[in-house]
Amino acid sequence: MFEGMTENQAKEKVLAQVEAYCRQFHEQKKPYTAGERIPYAGRVYDSKEMRSLVDSALEFWLTAGRFAGQFESEFAKYMGVTHCALVNSGSSANLLAFMTLTSHLLGERAINRGDEVITVAAGFPTTIAPIVQYGAIPVFVDVTIPQYNIDTSMLEEAVSAKTKAIFIAHTLGNPFDIKAVKSFCEKHNLWLIEDNCDALGSTYTLDGETRFTGTFGHIGTSSFYPPHHMTMGEGGAVYTNDALLSKIMFSLRDWGRDCTCASGQDNLCGHRYDGQYGELPQGYDHKYVYSHLGYNLKVTDMQAAIGVEQLKKLSEFTARRQHNFNYLHTLLQAASNKFILPEACENAMPSWFGFLLTCKEGVSRNVIVPKIEAAGIQTRMLFAGNMIKHPCFDKMRVQQKGYRQIGDLKNTDQIMRDTFWVGCYPGMSDEMLEHMANVIIEATK
Repeated sequence: MFEGMTENQAKEKVLAQVEAYCRQFHEQKKPYTAGERIPYAGRVYDSKEMRSLVDSALEFWLTAGRFAGQFESEFAKYMGVTHCALVNSGSSANLLAFMTLTSHLLGERAINRGDEVITVAAGFPTTIAPIVQYGAIPVFVDVTIPQYNIDTSMLEEAVSAKTKAIFIAHTLGNPFDIKAVKSFCEKHNLWLIEDNCDALGSTYTLDGETRFTGTFGHIGTSSFYPPHHMTMGEGGAVYTNDALLSKIMFSLRDWGRDCTCASGQDNLCGHRYDGQYGELPQGYDHKYVYSHLGYNLKVTDMQAAIGVEQLKKLSEFTARRQHNFNYLHTLLQAASNKFILPEACENAMPSWFGFLLTCKEGVSRNVIVPKIEAAGIQTRMLFAGNMIKHPCFDKMRVQQKGYRQIGDLKNTDQIMRDTFWVGCYPGMSDEMLEHMANVIIEATK
Protein backbone atom coordinates (compact mmCIF):
# COMPACT_ATOMS: atom_id res chain seq x y z
CA MET A 1 0.00 0.00 0.00
CA PHE A 2 2.83 2.38 0.82
CA GLU A 3 5.47 1.00 -1.53
CA GLY A 4 7.83 3.69 -2.79
CA MET A 5 6.43 6.33 -0.40
CA THR A 6 8.17 8.31 2.26
CA GLU A 7 6.69 8.20 5.76
CA ASN A 8 5.14 11.64 5.31
CA GLN A 9 3.60 10.63 1.98
CA ALA A 10 2.19 7.46 3.52
CA LYS A 11 0.84 9.41 6.46
CA GLU A 12 -0.86 11.93 4.19
CA LYS A 13 -2.50 9.08 2.27
CA VAL A 14 -3.88 7.63 5.49
CA LEU A 15 -5.16 11.01 6.66
CA ALA A 16 -6.84 11.71 3.31
CA GLN A 17 -8.63 8.38 3.60
CA VAL A 18 -9.69 9.19 7.16
CA GLU A 19 -11.20 12.47 5.97
CA ALA A 20 -13.05 10.68 3.18
CA TYR A 21 -14.32 8.06 5.65
CA CYS A 22 -15.61 10.74 8.01
CA ARG A 23 -17.34 12.67 5.25
CA GLN A 24 -19.12 9.53 4.06
CA PHE A 25 -20.03 7.85 7.34
CA HIS A 26 -20.16 10.65 9.92
CA GLU A 27 -21.12 13.83 8.09
CA GLN A 28 -23.88 12.45 5.86
CA LYS A 29 -26.77 13.11 8.21
CA LYS A 30 -30.43 12.77 7.32
CA PRO A 31 -32.72 15.77 7.79
CA TYR A 32 -34.55 15.83 11.10
CA THR A 33 -37.90 14.07 11.10
CA ALA A 34 -40.51 15.16 13.62
CA GLY A 35 -40.73 12.67 16.45
CA GLU A 36 -37.07 11.65 16.42
CA ARG A 37 -35.37 11.75 19.81
CA ILE A 38 -33.69 15.07 20.57
CA PRO A 39 -30.79 14.82 23.06
CA TYR A 40 -29.99 17.71 25.36
CA ALA A 41 -26.48 17.92 23.91
CA GLY A 42 -24.17 16.27 21.42
CA ARG A 43 -20.86 16.40 19.61
CA VAL A 44 -20.63 18.69 16.60
CA TYR A 45 -17.59 17.87 14.48
CA ASP A 46 -16.40 17.03 10.98
CA SER A 47 -13.47 15.46 9.16
CA LYS A 48 -11.02 18.06 10.50
CA GLU A 49 -11.31 16.69 14.05
CA MET A 50 -11.04 13.09 12.91
CA ARG A 51 -7.99 13.84 10.76
CA SER A 52 -6.29 15.61 13.66
CA LEU A 53 -7.11 12.73 16.02
CA VAL A 54 -5.58 10.15 13.68
CA ASP A 55 -2.60 12.41 12.97
CA SER A 56 -1.83 12.31 16.70
CA ALA A 57 -2.45 8.57 16.90
CA LEU A 58 -0.01 7.91 14.05
CA GLU A 59 2.62 9.93 15.87
CA PHE A 60 1.95 7.69 18.90
CA TRP A 61 3.35 10.07 21.50
CA LEU A 62 0.14 9.39 23.48
CA THR A 63 0.74 11.61 26.52
CA ALA A 64 0.58 15.42 26.34
CA GLY A 65 2.81 16.60 23.50
CA ARG A 66 2.79 18.98 20.56
CA PHE A 67 -1.00 19.14 20.21
CA ALA A 68 -1.41 19.83 23.94
CA GLY A 69 1.12 22.63 23.75
CA GLN A 70 -0.57 24.04 20.66
CA PHE A 71 -3.97 23.96 22.32
CA GLU A 72 -2.76 25.64 25.50
CA SER A 73 -1.21 28.44 23.49
CA GLU A 74 -4.17 28.96 21.15
CA PHE A 75 -6.80 28.66 23.88
CA ALA A 76 -5.00 31.22 26.05
CA LYS A 77 -4.86 33.58 23.07
CA TYR A 78 -8.55 33.05 22.33
CA MET A 79 -9.55 33.74 25.93
CA GLY A 80 -7.17 36.69 26.31
CA VAL A 81 -5.14 35.22 29.17
CA THR A 82 -1.43 34.58 29.58
CA HIS A 83 -1.37 31.07 31.09
CA CYS A 84 -3.37 27.91 30.36
CA ALA A 85 -2.91 24.38 31.73
CA LEU A 86 -4.73 21.61 29.88
CA VAL A 87 -6.07 18.86 32.15
CA ASN A 88 -8.04 15.63 31.81
CA SER A 89 -11.51 16.92 32.77
CA GLY A 90 -13.47 19.94 33.95
CA SER A 91 -13.71 18.35 37.39
CA SER A 92 -9.92 18.03 37.48
CA ALA A 93 -9.75 21.67 36.38
CA ASN A 94 -11.82 22.66 39.43
CA LEU A 95 -9.65 20.49 41.68
CA LEU A 96 -6.47 22.02 40.28
CA ALA A 97 -7.79 25.59 40.49
CA PHE A 98 -8.75 25.19 44.14
CA MET A 99 -5.61 23.34 45.16
CA THR A 100 -3.51 26.06 43.52
CA LEU A 101 -4.85 28.47 46.14
CA THR A 102 -3.69 26.20 48.97
CA SER A 103 0.00 26.44 48.00
CA HIS A 104 2.55 27.50 50.62
CA LEU A 105 3.97 29.86 47.99
CA LEU A 106 0.98 32.15 48.58
CA GLY A 107 1.95 32.84 52.19
CA GLU A 108 -0.82 34.28 54.35
CA ARG A 109 -3.26 34.30 51.42
CA ALA A 110 -3.09 30.52 51.02
CA ILE A 111 -6.30 28.66 51.83
CA ASN A 112 -5.75 26.43 54.85
CA ARG A 113 -7.85 23.65 56.33
CA GLY A 114 -10.70 25.23 58.27
CA ASP A 115 -10.78 28.35 56.11
CA GLU A 116 -14.09 29.23 54.46
CA VAL A 117 -15.04 29.44 50.78
CA ILE A 118 -18.32 31.05 49.69
CA THR A 119 -20.24 29.05 47.08
CA VAL A 120 -23.76 27.87 46.17
CA ALA A 121 -25.55 24.56 46.66
CA ALA A 122 -27.48 24.84 43.37
CA GLY A 123 -24.90 23.54 40.97
CA PHE A 124 -22.53 20.74 40.03
CA PRO A 125 -20.84 18.73 42.81
CA THR A 126 -17.27 19.11 41.60
CA THR A 127 -17.36 22.85 42.25
CA ILE A 128 -17.84 21.97 45.90
CA ALA A 129 -15.93 18.69 46.20
CA PRO A 130 -12.38 20.15 46.24
CA ILE A 131 -13.33 22.47 49.10
CA VAL A 132 -14.70 19.66 51.26
CA GLN A 133 -12.03 17.12 50.32
CA TYR A 134 -9.25 19.51 51.24
CA GLY A 135 -10.80 20.29 54.63
CA ALA A 136 -11.95 23.84 53.99
CA ILE A 137 -15.52 24.92 54.80
CA PRO A 138 -18.03 25.67 52.04
CA VAL A 139 -20.40 28.49 52.95
CA PHE A 140 -23.63 28.15 50.97
CA VAL A 141 -25.71 31.13 49.93
CA ASP A 142 -28.91 31.19 47.89
CA VAL A 143 -29.34 31.93 44.20
CA THR A 144 -31.78 34.09 42.27
CA ILE A 145 -34.47 32.93 39.89
CA PRO A 146 -34.65 33.30 36.87
CA GLN A 147 -30.88 33.97 36.60
CA TYR A 148 -29.98 30.87 38.70
CA ASN A 149 -26.77 32.50 39.96
CA ILE A 150 -25.49 33.56 43.36
CA ASP A 151 -27.61 36.09 45.26
CA THR A 152 -25.04 38.82 45.78
CA SER A 153 -27.19 40.56 48.39
CA MET A 154 -26.25 37.72 50.77
CA LEU A 155 -22.48 38.00 50.42
CA GLU A 156 -21.88 40.34 53.34
CA GLU A 157 -23.83 38.03 55.62
CA ALA A 158 -21.74 35.07 54.44
CA VAL A 159 -18.27 36.55 54.94
CA SER A 160 -16.29 35.94 58.13
CA ALA A 161 -12.76 36.33 59.43
CA LYS A 162 -12.04 32.84 58.01
CA THR A 163 -13.26 33.56 54.47
CA LYS A 164 -10.52 33.22 51.85
CA ALA A 165 -12.30 32.77 48.50
CA ILE A 166 -15.42 32.62 46.38
CA PHE A 167 -15.75 29.60 44.11
CA ILE A 168 -18.88 29.66 41.90
CA ALA A 169 -20.05 28.76 38.41
CA HIS A 170 -21.72 30.72 35.65
CA THR A 171 -24.90 28.66 35.65
CA LEU A 172 -25.66 26.95 32.33
CA GLY A 173 -23.76 29.67 30.49
CA ASN A 174 -25.44 32.61 32.22
CA PRO A 175 -22.75 34.81 33.83
CA PHE A 176 -23.21 35.65 37.49
CA ASP A 177 -23.10 39.30 38.57
CA ILE A 178 -19.37 39.70 38.02
CA LYS A 179 -19.36 43.38 38.94
CA ALA A 180 -20.84 42.74 42.39
CA VAL A 181 -18.82 39.59 43.09
CA LYS A 182 -15.53 41.06 41.95
CA SER A 183 -16.10 44.22 43.98
CA PHE A 184 -16.87 42.12 47.05
CA CYS A 185 -13.70 40.06 46.58
CA GLU A 186 -11.58 43.19 46.25
CA LYS A 187 -13.16 44.70 49.37
CA HIS A 188 -12.38 41.61 51.49
CA ASN A 189 -9.15 40.54 49.75
CA LEU A 190 -10.63 37.24 48.59
CA TRP A 191 -9.64 34.90 45.78
CA LEU A 192 -12.19 34.41 43.00
CA ILE A 193 -12.37 31.13 41.07
CA GLU A 194 -14.75 31.20 38.10
CA ASP A 195 -16.10 27.77 37.26
CA ASN A 196 -16.60 28.47 33.55
CA CYS A 197 -17.24 24.83 32.60
CA ASP A 198 -20.79 25.53 31.38
CA ALA A 199 -20.14 29.01 30.01
CA LEU A 200 -17.28 28.92 27.52
CA GLY A 201 -17.85 31.73 25.02
CA SER A 202 -20.07 33.79 27.33
CA THR A 203 -19.07 37.44 27.75
CA TYR A 204 -19.60 40.14 30.35
CA THR A 205 -19.10 43.89 30.13
CA LEU A 206 -17.44 45.54 33.13
CA ASP A 207 -16.41 49.21 33.18
CA GLY A 208 -16.91 49.43 29.42
CA GLU A 209 -14.72 46.40 28.64
CA THR A 210 -16.25 43.18 27.29
CA ARG A 211 -14.36 39.99 28.09
CA PHE A 212 -14.96 36.26 28.22
CA THR A 213 -16.21 34.81 31.47
CA GLY A 214 -13.48 32.90 33.23
CA THR A 215 -11.06 35.81 32.84
CA PHE A 216 -12.39 38.19 35.51
CA GLY A 217 -11.34 36.17 38.55
CA HIS A 218 -7.92 34.99 39.64
CA ILE A 219 -8.44 31.58 38.03
CA GLY A 220 -10.95 30.23 35.50
CA THR A 221 -11.83 26.64 34.58
CA SER A 222 -13.35 25.00 31.51
CA SER A 223 -14.62 21.53 30.60
CA PHE A 224 -14.37 19.79 27.23
CA TYR A 225 -16.67 16.86 27.99
CA PRO A 226 -18.78 15.94 24.90
CA PRO A 227 -21.95 17.91 25.86
CA HIS A 228 -20.01 21.11 26.52
CA HIS A 229 -19.38 24.13 24.31
CA MET A 230 -16.51 22.35 22.57
CA THR A 231 -15.12 18.89 23.17
CA MET A 232 -12.07 16.70 23.16
CA GLY A 233 -13.93 13.73 24.69
CA GLU A 234 -12.61 14.20 28.19
CA GLY A 235 -10.61 17.28 29.04
CA GLY A 236 -10.52 20.62 30.78
CA ALA A 237 -8.41 23.71 31.27
CA VAL A 238 -7.30 26.03 34.05
CA TYR A 239 -6.26 29.56 33.12
CA THR A 240 -4.97 32.71 34.76
CA ASN A 241 -3.10 35.95 34.19
CA ASP A 242 -1.11 35.53 37.41
CA ALA A 243 2.43 34.19 36.88
CA LEU A 244 2.74 32.77 40.41
CA LEU A 245 -0.60 30.98 40.22
CA SER A 246 0.46 29.59 36.84
CA LYS A 247 3.68 28.22 38.31
CA ILE A 248 1.76 26.53 41.10
CA MET A 249 -0.96 25.05 38.91
CA PHE A 250 1.53 23.53 36.45
CA SER A 251 3.48 22.04 39.36
CA LEU A 252 0.35 20.51 40.89
CA ARG A 253 -0.86 19.21 37.52
CA ASP A 254 2.48 17.50 36.82
CA TRP A 255 2.97 15.38 39.98
CA GLY A 256 3.90 18.41 42.14
CA ARG A 257 7.35 18.65 40.59
CA ASP A 258 9.48 21.77 40.76
CA CYS A 259 10.89 21.25 37.24
CA THR A 260 9.13 22.95 34.32
CA CYS A 261 10.44 20.73 31.52
CA ALA A 262 7.75 19.23 29.29
CA SER A 263 7.35 15.46 29.03
CA GLY A 264 10.38 14.05 27.22
CA GLN A 265 12.36 17.27 27.73
CA ASP A 266 15.44 17.48 29.99
CA ASN A 267 17.52 20.29 31.51
CA LEU A 268 15.66 23.23 29.96
CA CYS A 269 17.03 25.53 32.67
CA GLY A 270 20.61 24.27 32.34
CA HIS A 271 20.83 23.68 36.11
CA ARG A 272 19.44 20.17 36.45
CA TYR A 273 22.23 18.93 38.72
CA ASP A 274 23.54 21.96 40.62
CA GLY A 275 20.66 23.04 42.91
CA GLN A 276 19.92 22.67 46.60
CA TYR A 277 16.29 21.85 47.49
CA GLY A 278 14.88 21.18 50.94
CA GLU A 279 17.04 18.63 52.72
CA LEU A 280 17.93 16.75 49.56
CA PRO A 281 21.62 16.20 48.69
CA GLN A 282 23.32 19.03 46.81
CA GLY A 283 22.84 18.54 43.06
CA TYR A 284 19.86 16.19 43.33
CA ASP A 285 18.24 15.76 39.89
CA HIS A 286 15.86 18.73 39.62
CA LYS A 287 13.53 16.71 37.41
CA TYR A 288 12.62 14.71 40.51
CA VAL A 289 12.31 17.53 43.03
CA TYR A 290 8.73 18.06 44.31
CA SER A 291 7.66 21.45 45.60
CA HIS A 292 4.01 20.38 46.05
CA LEU A 293 2.05 17.21 46.76
CA GLY A 294 0.49 17.05 43.32
CA TYR A 295 -1.25 14.87 40.78
CA ASN A 296 -1.00 13.69 37.20
CA LEU A 297 -3.92 15.50 35.54
CA LYS A 298 -2.57 15.75 31.98
CA VAL A 299 -4.55 14.83 28.86
CA THR A 300 -3.44 12.59 26.06
CA ASP A 301 -2.21 14.30 22.91
CA MET A 302 -5.04 12.61 20.99
CA GLN A 303 -7.60 14.50 23.06
CA ALA A 304 -5.72 17.75 22.54
CA ALA A 305 -5.61 17.10 18.79
CA ILE A 306 -9.41 17.10 18.69
CA GLY A 307 -9.50 20.26 20.80
CA VAL A 308 -7.21 22.13 18.41
CA GLU A 309 -9.81 21.75 15.64
CA GLN A 310 -12.83 22.27 17.91
CA LEU A 311 -11.42 25.59 19.10
CA LYS A 312 -11.56 26.90 15.52
CA LYS A 313 -15.33 26.33 15.56
CA LEU A 314 -16.02 27.79 19.01
CA SER A 315 -17.20 31.22 17.85
CA GLU A 316 -19.58 29.55 15.39
CA PHE A 317 -20.83 27.23 18.14
CA THR A 318 -21.43 30.21 20.43
CA ALA A 319 -23.45 32.07 17.81
CA ARG A 320 -25.63 29.03 17.17
CA ARG A 321 -26.23 28.44 20.89
CA GLN A 322 -27.38 32.04 21.24
CA HIS A 323 -29.68 31.71 18.24
CA ASN A 324 -31.16 28.46 19.53
CA PHE A 325 -31.76 29.87 23.00
CA ASN A 326 -33.40 33.03 21.68
CA TYR A 327 -35.62 31.11 19.26
CA LEU A 328 -36.70 28.69 21.98
CA HIS A 329 -37.37 31.60 24.32
CA THR A 330 -39.68 33.13 21.72
CA LEU A 331 -41.49 29.85 21.07
CA LEU A 332 -42.01 29.16 24.78
CA GLN A 333 -43.59 32.53 25.50
CA ALA A 334 -46.82 30.65 24.89
CA ALA A 335 -46.11 28.67 28.08
CA SER A 336 -44.96 31.59 30.23
CA ASN A 337 -48.06 31.13 32.39
CA LYS A 338 -46.79 27.62 33.22
CA PHE A 339 -43.03 28.18 33.51
CA ILE A 340 -40.61 30.80 34.72
CA LEU A 341 -38.44 31.43 31.65
CA PRO A 342 -34.70 32.10 32.09
CA GLU A 343 -33.20 35.58 31.96
CA ALA A 344 -29.65 36.69 31.25
CA CYS A 345 -27.70 38.56 33.88
CA GLU A 346 -27.43 42.30 33.29
CA ASN A 347 -24.35 43.27 31.21
CA ALA A 348 -23.96 39.67 30.02
CA MET A 349 -24.11 37.88 26.68
CA PRO A 350 -24.46 34.20 27.58
CA SER A 351 -23.36 31.27 25.48
CA TRP A 352 -26.18 29.16 26.83
CA PHE A 353 -25.50 25.56 27.78
CA GLY A 354 -29.20 24.81 28.16
CA PHE A 355 -32.67 26.30 28.50
CA LEU A 356 -33.93 26.34 32.10
CA LEU A 357 -37.60 26.00 32.97
CA THR A 358 -39.03 26.34 36.48
CA CYS A 359 -42.57 25.10 36.96
CA LYS A 360 -44.98 27.67 38.35
CA GLU A 361 -47.53 26.95 41.06
CA GLY A 362 -50.00 24.32 39.92
CA VAL A 363 -47.54 22.69 37.50
CA SER A 364 -45.73 19.56 38.69
CA ARG A 365 -42.28 18.74 37.36
CA ASN A 366 -42.91 15.11 38.26
CA VAL A 367 -45.83 15.12 35.82
CA ILE A 368 -44.36 17.34 33.08
CA VAL A 369 -40.88 15.83 32.67
CA PRO A 370 -41.97 12.21 32.11
CA LYS A 371 -44.33 13.41 29.35
CA ILE A 372 -41.54 15.37 27.68
CA GLU A 373 -39.13 12.45 27.94
CA ALA A 374 -41.75 10.03 26.59
CA ALA A 375 -42.08 12.29 23.54
CA GLY A 376 -38.35 11.90 22.84
CA ILE A 377 -37.05 15.15 24.33
CA GLN A 378 -34.12 14.61 26.68
CA THR A 379 -34.20 16.66 29.89
CA ARG A 380 -31.81 17.31 32.76
CA MET A 381 -32.08 18.61 36.30
CA LEU A 382 -30.05 21.67 37.33
CA PHE A 383 -27.45 19.15 38.49
CA ALA A 384 -27.50 18.73 42.26
CA GLY A 385 -30.55 20.92 42.86
CA ASN A 386 -29.53 21.45 46.47
CA MET A 387 -26.19 19.75 47.09
CA ILE A 388 -26.68 19.72 50.87
CA LYS A 389 -29.66 17.37 50.52
CA HIS A 390 -27.64 14.62 48.78
CA PRO A 391 -26.39 11.41 50.45
CA CYS A 392 -22.77 12.61 50.31
CA PHE A 393 -23.74 15.31 52.82
CA ASP A 394 -25.65 12.98 55.16
CA LYS A 395 -22.92 12.77 57.81
CA MET A 396 -22.13 16.50 57.74
CA ARG A 397 -25.81 17.38 57.79
CA VAL A 398 -26.55 15.15 60.78
CA GLN A 399 -23.48 16.35 62.67
CA GLN A 400 -24.13 19.97 61.58
CA LYS A 401 -20.48 20.56 60.81
CA GLY A 402 -18.21 20.79 57.78
CA TYR A 403 -20.22 23.56 56.10
CA ARG A 404 -22.21 26.69 56.82
CA GLN A 405 -25.55 27.70 55.34
CA ILE A 406 -26.74 31.30 55.07
CA GLY A 407 -30.51 31.57 55.42
CA ASP A 408 -33.01 28.97 54.29
CA LEU A 409 -31.83 28.62 50.64
CA LYS A 410 -35.45 29.05 49.54
CA ASN A 411 -34.72 29.46 45.82
CA THR A 412 -32.23 26.61 45.86
CA ASP A 413 -34.93 24.31 47.23
CA GLN A 414 -37.39 25.58 44.63
CA ILE A 415 -34.89 24.65 41.90
CA MET A 416 -34.51 21.22 43.49
CA ARG A 417 -38.29 20.69 43.35
CA ASP A 418 -39.43 22.51 40.23
CA THR A 419 -36.62 23.17 37.73
CA PHE A 420 -35.39 21.22 34.70
CA TRP A 421 -33.75 22.10 31.41
CA VAL A 422 -33.59 21.12 27.77
CA GLY A 423 -30.78 21.60 25.30
CA CYS A 424 -29.88 24.32 22.84
CA TYR A 425 -26.61 22.90 21.51
CA PRO A 426 -25.31 23.83 18.03
CA GLY A 427 -26.45 20.58 16.44
CA MET A 428 -30.11 21.57 16.84
CA SER A 429 -32.03 22.89 13.86
CA ASP A 430 -34.97 25.30 13.99
CA GLU A 431 -37.26 22.35 13.17
CA MET A 432 -35.98 20.50 16.24
CA LEU A 433 -36.50 23.54 18.44
CA GLU A 434 -40.04 23.99 17.15
CA HIS A 435 -40.83 20.35 17.91
CA MET A 436 -39.32 20.69 21.40
CA ALA A 437 -41.39 23.75 22.15
CA ASN A 438 -44.59 22.08 20.93
CA VAL A 439 -43.93 19.02 23.09
CA ILE A 440 -43.24 21.14 26.19
CA ILE A 441 -46.35 23.25 25.68
CA GLU A 442 -48.51 20.16 25.03
CA ALA A 443 -47.17 18.52 28.21
CA THR A 444 -48.71 21.27 30.34
CA LYS A 445 -52.24 20.63 29.07
